[in-house]
Amino acid sequence: MTYAIAVDIGASSGRVIGGNLKQGKLELNEIHRFENAFTEKDGYDYWDLDVLFEEILKGLKKAKKAGIECCTLGIDTWGVDYVLLDEAGEKLHDAYAYRDSRTIGAAERLHSETVDWDLVYKKTGIQKQIFNTLYQLYVHDRNQLKQAKKILLIPDYFYYRLTGKAINEATNASTTQMLNLHTREYDSDLLKLLGLKREQFAQLTEPGTLLGSLKAEFMESGDYPDCTIVVAPTHDTASAVVGVPAEHGREWAYLSSGTWSLLGAERHRPLNGAAQREANYTNEWGAYGTFRFLKNIVGLWMIQEVRREHGARSSYAELAEAAGAEEAFRSLVACSGSRFLNPAGMSEEIRDFCRESGQPVPDTPGRLARCIFDSLALAYLDAMRELERLTGNAYEVLHIVGGGANNKLLSQSTADLLGIEVRTGPFEATAVGNIAVQLIASGELADLGEARRIIAGSFPPDVYRPKPVPDREKLLDRWKSINQLTLKESLR
Repeated sequence: MTYAIAVDIGASSGRVIGGNLKQGKLELNEIHRFENAFTEKDGYDYWDLDVLFEEILKGLKKAKKAGIECCTLGIDTWGVDYVLLDEAGEKLHDAYAYRDSRTIGAAERLHSETVDWDLVYKKTGIQKQIFNTLYQLYVHDRNQLKQAKKILLIPDYFYYRLTGKAINEATNASTTQMLNLHTREYDSDLLKLLGLKREQFAQLTEPGTLLGSLKAEFMESGDYPDCTIVVAPTHDTASAVVGVPAEHGREWAYLSSGTWSLLGAERHRPLNGAAQREANYTNEWGAYGTFRFLKNIVGLWMIQEVRREHGARSSYAELAEAAGAEEAFRSLVACSGSRFLNPAGMSEEIRDFCRESGQPVPDTPGRLARCIFDSLALAYLDAMRELERLTGNAYEVLHIVGGGANNKLLSQSTADLLGIEVRTGPFEATAVGNIAVQLIASGELADLGEARRIIAGSFPPDVYRPKPVPDREKLLDRWKSINQLTLKESLR
């Protein structure tokens, strides 16, 4: 029986989670948990990858001390950020964090000076976001790019540190906005405009590929389990979508709710026409030949920052409880606006927006939280309407997975506004999906369909059915005017 370990690192925290099948159910065991955050240095925001790698090793050591002698191992993280390696396989530069401001205006410059946005979307099907790897590399020092022997994304780098083997895992590589949907390779024209060569990237590798074992230096120490390294869907959303306990025969959409909210549908063909481009929907690659057709929405990052700014005195559950005691839809913010990407102070940015738009100013953590949750639920409604229009499907159920699935207030508000059934869980969907791919690779599970049936039976969802929203049309008109005001400001 296979014991699988998922290393799942998000933008605010990481965890090492073990799992195996017992009597037809997947059981999880948290082995190690740690914090993560980017730090500012010399005016730029960076990730400390060396610290994160040490946390991975700590987790594996804890697994060995807990009696785990043999296991499979898969890694997932966030997307788009990258590492440049020199001839000796060492980092040429610290890894920039995607919220760093150096890419502001980069997309506009690239598309006005070099290549049309329409063409890039036709080639890649990837949404325009200022932090996409394409734009990050566009503003990166060209001399340093020339020196790079290999360019790896963050989870690829951790695999490299563990095994010595360089790969570019496909689900994460698609977030670079540099993979061609038709050739299923790095697009030669986009590489050329950046002055890069194909050989500077590693081989595209699919989830489920066996990568080998830990390097000898780790195994000789005796501190670590004997790990068979499996390539997980290394983009955390790709793993989370594998972890959706969807029922066959029902039209379903998903919402991966964490630092970001990713709302979309699993498809077997991309949708990269003009309508999808104008709506800024993305076609990121998924596991087993699928595509994640989704919308990026600023997610729980906002409440994470509000909590941090208030000294983390309240838990997320306490903030949600405080929000539930406040008036619904009292104050709203256009949460996907660029001003909320990485403001100097999130709480004050929310208050400023409310002042500018003539709304009551949230003056307590509970009111700030209510403002965020109400605004997110309305943003989910917008995204779901777009999703149905762009795919031509009417969705019967929305599966909310990830940490945000714990938020009962937000889940019920989402069901009410969307007017469909909402099912929440598993909360650790990313780790669950990562482990499921490992179990498929090891032969413990037959395929994705069986994996989802096992997940559904192992983590029974909470079900939220829609309730009427008072003065719904007035609320939607007000929400529309708030977003139109934001759009006008962005065009100035």
